Amino acid sequence: MTITTIGLDLAKKVFQVHGVDAQGKVVVTRQLKRKEVLTYFAGLPPCLVGMEACSSAHYWAREIAKYGHTVKLMPPKYVKAYVKRGKTDAGDAAAICEAVTRPSMTFVPIKSVETQGLAMLHGARTLLVSQRTQLINAMRGHLSELGIIAERGLLGLAALAAIVRDESDERLPLMARTALSIQLRSIEMISSELTKLDAAMRKENKASDVGPRLETVPSIGPVIASAMRARVVDAKLFENGRHLAAWIGLVPENDSTGGKVRQKGLSKKGDRYLRALLVNGAMSVVRQAKRRPDKHPEVAKLLGRMSAKQAAIALANKTARIAWVIMARGGVYKAGHRAPQYRAAAPVAARQESGSAMGA
Repeated sequence: MTITTIGLDLAKKVFQVHGVDAQGKVVVTRQLKRKEVLTYFAGLPPCLVGMEACSSAHYWAREIAKYGHTVKLMPPKYVKAYVKRGKTDAGDAAAICEAVTRPSMTFVPIKSVETQGLAMLHGARTLLVSQRTQLINAMRGHLSELGIIAERGLLGLAALAAIVRDESDERLPLMARTALSIQLRSIEMISSELTKLDAAMRKENKASDVGPRLETVPSIGPVIASAMRARVVDAKLFENGRHLAAWIGLVPENDSTGGKVRQKGLSKKGDRYLRALLVNGAMSVVRQAKRRPDKHPEVAKLLGRMSAKQAAIALANKTARIAWVIMARGGVYKAGHRAPQYRAAAPVAARQESGSAMGA
């Protein structure tokens, strides 16, 4: 019997296959070892293959698609609703096979090898930043035990490093200086590797088409532009910029029922890394607006009615929507740009305001 749809549950060694025909009747349920997967799909006629977007999913999607199959990836939490009972590989494969045929299912675009490499660059950078932060905090904690306090972060690291290197400073015993010197060398080594990663990221982003155009937005630099390209594979999959901002998690969470609309704080259900970068970039613009309100009048206006953090989140949401326009439609950012549907309304509003002022 002809298999039309297959649910493939991925694993490290043993994969589970669940296939059905055009009428939904189960045709095959079997296990495959890792080396048998591609051989099995090479012998099948083209069909729809569903998988969860988990580890190694993009690799298997690209390889299986080479044999003419239509491969679709789905978020694992959306597939969970189709699991009948318990947690088994066979049950998961059946749930995947059922979920991939639903018209309302949300699918994950398959990443290319280049996009995955760019994402790995950001993953390595995040790991090194985390390790360096841990080492700096450990050094601060050790020195605080001896009554030596410095500023937090990289600002205080130079002062701590000078104390560790100064062998004439009697506040540090010999064993403490030996241990802290090793930590200090590790921090410097990680900082050197981070510099190389940042240089590679800037070079790659500059050579792309979308990267330099994204950098025209005030709160977007090379790191954020590169991260947007790595995480947002195809901006046109989002209907508009608001959908992208919601996917990142920069919108309030709704808790509405019975016609009563209630909104909580940020949903935080999207891409945590991309959201953190956008908020940090927005905070830099907020700090500039505090010093120079004339340089960022719109942000200064926001600061007049909300806190700096709230203004940064609102600006991050706007930045995500602007980035969607640039990635989906092309062009660069233009300060003060108004959409065509709002351009005609602006002079009318201005005339009404001037007329009311004259009447008063």
